[in-house]
Amino acid sequence: MKFLVFLGTVRNSTPPKPARLGERVAQACIACLQSQFSTHEIELIDALDYPLEPVFKPHFAYPKSKAPEQLNTLADKIAAADGYIMISPEYNHSMSPALANLLNHFGSSLFSYKPSAIVTYSAGQWGGMRAAMGMRNFLSELGCLPVSAMIHVPKAQEVMTEYGSFNDQSEQDSWFNYFSRTFTQLAWWAEAAQQQKLTQNPTEVLSSFNKDPSQRNAPK
Repeated sequence: MKFLVFLGTVRNSTPPKPARLGERVAQACIACLQSQFSTHEIELIDALDYPLEPVFKPHFAYPKSKAPEQLNTLADKIAAADGYIMISPEYNHSMSPALANLLNHFGSSLFSYKPSAIVTYSAGQWGGMRAAMGMRNFLSELGCLPVSAMIHVPKAQEVMTEYGSFNDQSEQDSWFNYFSRTFTQLAWWAEAAQQQKLTQNPTEVLSSFNKDPSQRNAPK
């Protein structure tokens, strides 16, 4: 399987400190995946690496071959992936606007019929779990249904170093076991979806809405 790990924050300023707390969480997730799910291919997609235009224009709104190369490349990666790990902080009890903005540049057909996993974090005690509730709806509508198990990391600055290792190394196994519950579900559903696609192409059973919003309308 190939999984994309989306780090959904672009804020690198302080306060609060430390800046880019999500980098630690992403690196810890990748370390767990490489350690316990080494047969799978993992790639980090950092929203900070995708400075988007001030006026929103999604990838699918461009004529073919006219979209920015950076968006074309990411669209190809999304289409080729078997599942997604979405990492987000919590802003006003909601998911990161940077993550939503990046994902909204791509049509749901690139994500559809694949699973996703939700990872949230915070500098406080709740670990971003309120953002995770909204992410369930968002990712479901995007087409990559989130698995039931989620990962929440409270007080991430106390748990992890800036390099994604754990401040208390004796707790790494416990954290990796916690992460693995979610990642095991993700891998299981990704493999199941891949096998089912070999049996029945979902786009041949149910066509995508990609021409006109009226395709979504109920019969008159």
